[in-house]
Amino acid sequence: MIKRLVIAIILLTVVVGGLVGFNRFRDQAIENFFANMPVAVVSVSTVEAKADKWTPVIEAIGSVRASQGVDLTVEATGIVTSLNFTANQKVSQGDMLVQLDDSIQRADLEAAKAQANLDRQTLARTVELRDRQVGSNVALQAAEAAAAASAAQVERLEAALRQKQLRAPFDGTIGIPRINEGQYLSPGVAVATLQDLSRMYADFTVPEQTLGLLSIGQKIRATVEGEDEEFAGEIIGIDPKVDPASRLVSVRAEVENDGGKLVPGQFARVHVIQPDEENIISLPQTAIVTSLYGDYVYVVHKAEGDEEKLEARQVFVEVGRRSGAGAEIREGVSEGDVIVTAGQNRLNNGSVVQIDNTLNPANGFSGSNQAAQQ
Repeated sequence: MIKRLVIAIILLTVVVGGLVGFNRFRDQAIENFFANMPVAVVSVSTVEAKADKWTPVIEAIGSVRASQGVDLTVEATGIVTSLNFTANQKVSQGDMLVQLDDSIQRADLEAAKAQANLDRQTLARTVELRDRQVGSNVALQAAEAAAAASAAQVERLEAALRQKQLRAPFDGTIGIPRINEGQYLSPGVAVATLQDLSRMYADFTVPEQTLGLLSIGQKIRATVEGEDEEFAGEIIGIDPKVDPASRLVSVRAEVENDGGKLVPGQFARVHVIQPDEENIISLPQTAIVTSLYGDYVYVVHKAEGDEEKLEARQVFVEVGRRSGAGAEIREGVSEGDVIVTAGQNRLNNGSVVQIDNTLNPANGFSGSNQAAQQ
C-alpha cells in the first residue's frame, strides 16, 4: 500500500513539474518572439515649424448684393403693348422697357393741349384789351387763371402718359421678363429685376467683440461658392448699432467685380484683414490632434541610442487662432521642430517613423497663413 502511494506521488510530481516547465518554456518562447520581432516603421509626412509673419483676420459670412438693384414694376394699370428688352440685356438709364396702352391718355392730352392753346390766345387778347383801356382787370385775372389751369392739366396728362411707360432707372443688366405682350398689368406686379453689376457689395455680420477692430476703408477678401478666386474690397459702412437679439454688427464692403463672376444673392465668406504680426509659429490644422485631454501634435526626433532611427513623440500644445489651413501655436512647439502632418492615426508615443513628403497635405502651407480673431 505504501509502495503504491509513493509511486502515485512520484507520478504526480512528474506531471506537475512537466506542466510548470512547459508553461515556462512557452512564456519564454513568446517573450523571445516579440523581443526579436522587427519594429514596424510608419510612413508620415511632416512640416518644419517656423516663426513667421502672421496676418490675423476676422472671419465672417454674408451675402453679395449689387450696388443698385430693384424689381421693376409699373405705376399704372394697362395692357402691355410693347416689351422692349430681353433677358440679360444691358440697358442704360432712361431706356424704355415696357409700354402700356396709352391711347386714351394721348387723346386726353391732345384735347388738353388744344384747350391750353386757346386759353393762351384768350389771355393774350385780354392783355391787349386791358392795355387799350378796354378790358377790365377782372377779365384779365380770369384769363390768367384759365391759362394756368389748362397748362397744369397738360402737365398732369403728360405725367399720366409717362406712367404708362416703364423706363430703366439706372444703367445695369436686366433679368428674365416675367410678363408678356397683351398681358394686363397692375402696379406691384414684378416685370423683371434690374441689377447694376459694375459695383458689388458684400454685406456681413461680425460679433460685437470685434467692433473695435473694424474701420472704414479696411481691406477685405471675399470668396463665393464655386469660385477659387478671392475678390478684394474694402469696408464702406459699419452699422453704429449692435443687434440686441443676436449681438452682431452689420458691415458692408465694396468688392471688385471686374470679371463679372459675382452675382447678387451669392453666399460669401469674408476675411477682414488685420495688421501683420511677426514671429508667430503656425502649423497646418492637419497636424493638430484633438482629444479629451487637449490638443497635441507628434514631433519627430532621432531615437536615443540609434541616430539612424526617427521617433514620433506626443507633445501637447496650446492652439490659438485658426483660419483655413492654418492654426497659431502659442505653446508646446519651438521653431525648427519637425511636426507630423499626416499619419497620426497609426502613431503611438515613441513610434518609429520614416518621412515621406510625396503626398503631403501641408504642401503650399506657409507660416503667413491667416488666422481668425477669436
